[in-house]
Amino acid sequence: MSLEKRCTEKGLRMTGQRRVITRVLEDAEDHPDVEDLYNRASKIDSHISIATVYRTVKLLEETGIIERHEFRDGRARYEIVPENHHDHLIDLKSGNVIEFASEEIEALQEKIALELGYKLVDHRLELYGIPIDGKVKKR
Repeated sequence: MSLEKRCTEKGLRMTGQRRVITRVLEDAEDHPDVEDLYNRASKIDSHISIATVYRTVKLLEETGIIERHEFRDGRARYEIVPENHHDHLIDLKSGNVIEFASEEIEALQEKIALELGYKLVDHRLELYGIPIDGKVKKR
């Protein structure tokens, strides 16, 4: 489902500038921060202000359409709430964020929660690493 459709289903009024911002988010192959979103959106519509981007991002986050991540680099970064769960590996040298899914990790988290007397209802896993020379797998 398109991001714009998700927004309208949540009852958000879609202005032209919100459409541009949501399109930029939808086209992002990374986890952009507000500055990144502003720079990309203002290339499409030069009238978009950074304040508009901040307000739109806040609204999208509050309605559960996008997620905020803080990957130890001092920037809040965003991604559309995924339909399928995934975790993140952050390359500390390049800043690249690699999304991955692991059934083994999911099962282990469930097992740990049960052993501690809990039913796991949500989680977020962020791994931080540096490349081992010649060992980085291209995705």
